Amino acid sequence: MPHIATTNPATGQVLKTYEAMSTEQLDGAIERADLAYQQLRETTVDQRAQWMNAAADLLDAERDEIARIMTTEMGKTYVSAQAEVTKCAAAARFYADKAPAFLADEPADADAVKATRAFIRYQPIGVVLAVMPWNFPLWQVMRFAAPALMAGNTGLLKHASNVPQTALLLEDVFRRAGFPEGAFTTVLVGSEAVERILSDPRVRAATLTGSEPAGRSIAQIAGRELKKTVLELGGSDPFVVMPSADVDRAAEVATTARCQNNGQSCIAAKRFIVHTDVFDAFAEKFAANMAALRVGDPMDPDTDVGPLASERGRDEVHAQVQDAVDNGATVLCGGELPSGDGWFYPPTVVTDLTPQMRMWSEEIFGPVAGLFRVSSYEEAIEVANGTSFGLGSNAWTRDPAEQERFATDLDAGNVFINGMTTSYPELPFGGVKNSGYGRELSALGMREFCNTKTVWVGEGAASAGAGAHAE
Repeated sequence: MPHIATTNPATGQVLKTYEAMSTEQLDGAIERADLAYQQLRETTVDQRAQWMNAAADLLDAERDEIARIMTTEMGKTYVSAQAEVTKCAAAARFYADKAPAFLADEPADADAVKATRAFIRYQPIGVVLAVMPWNFPLWQVMRFAAPALMAGNTGLLKHASNVPQTALLLEDVFRRAGFPEGAFTTVLVGSEAVERILSDPRVRAATLTGSEPAGRSIAQIAGRELKKTVLELGGSDPFVVMPSADVDRAAEVATTARCQNNGQSCIAAKRFIVHTDVFDAFAEKFAANMAALRVGDPMDPDTDVGPLASERGRDEVHAQVQDAVDNGATVLCGGELPSGDGWFYPPTVVTDLTPQMRMWSEEIFGPVAGLFRVSSYEEAIEVANGTSFGLGSNAWTRDPAEQERFATDLDAGNVFINGMTTSYPELPFGGVKNSGYGRELSALGMREFCNTKTVWVGEGAASAGAGAHAE
């Protein structure tokens, strides 16, 4: 049986456990989702917007309690959890407002295709399975759920097994907002049940945010079943600092970029690639900023960095740091495994890295930064792109020509210049290479799970003529 439980990372104490669904219960959840789809697809966009706005109102009204549950389950600071709930409410309102335009019929050149009318219509495809991680337990789900539900799809959420209360809470929010029963359902199952769900003919697509192995598994199942997938996988994001950069500002943002969400973010900057002309100044300021962060109780508003989500995760982070040290790396701050309760790890900066060290090529999921010295733009790009990942990226330069080059040359789904990588409902989000494929957010994220339908309308000879050349 899978272990589905709330375990407080700050204390290691198990607070609440859940029994996994039986096969019969899971089948019932899929059936309800399919029946809800038949109902939801017939509703108007305006009706769905009314329900989505109601969900946003509930999130705002219950923000503090929702944030407390998130912090208790995975250890993010209470302040950042509150901000996450607010961001989810904003995303819900964004899609409620923009869905009519995103789903509107898109005219085509009727004359060019010998029609009296031709257009593209966006329609829902059915039940979508969402396999989601624990690190942003509400936001990761909402950025799928809001566009999917507004398009007329229904969702089955298989959340990470350490955030069951957050998963059930969001299901309850959508139900209370007015969406039909089964429109958004949390299934309390382990990862071994994913294949059964995705193989069910009533489930038409899947989206996953998670590890590279998990993405490969989902893609393999979906490929066999000929079902659409969107995958947002890991990242080892570069943060490049060039000589013209505002070094003080870059070092300040670098600290937040590395330690946001206790360092447990796919788009957190992880590899800091600094030109030799400003390397020493940046390293000194960055290490001082990292060392000054307060580690402690995530419910305390003065805490900067809370515990990692699991003991296993913390042990893996420390093992990666220790491997670098054992092979000659230099630790500028942190790097010591703390004693006491909870799964805490200090903000850490490691330099003098070599390709033989795990930190050179692996994603590190904790508040640990790798610092790299380069001597030219070309070397900076080589190091930045020298990874199997391609999710986010950051470049700091006040040179307009360099800004244009970075925008083109960085091999990533997101390029942020003189700022920290983040996600916005207004902008598409996703990666390349082993960071996955497809896009979330913006109009593209909504249309990923739509049938992009071509509609051609003709009459008389025009219709017959076009048919003669049909594929």
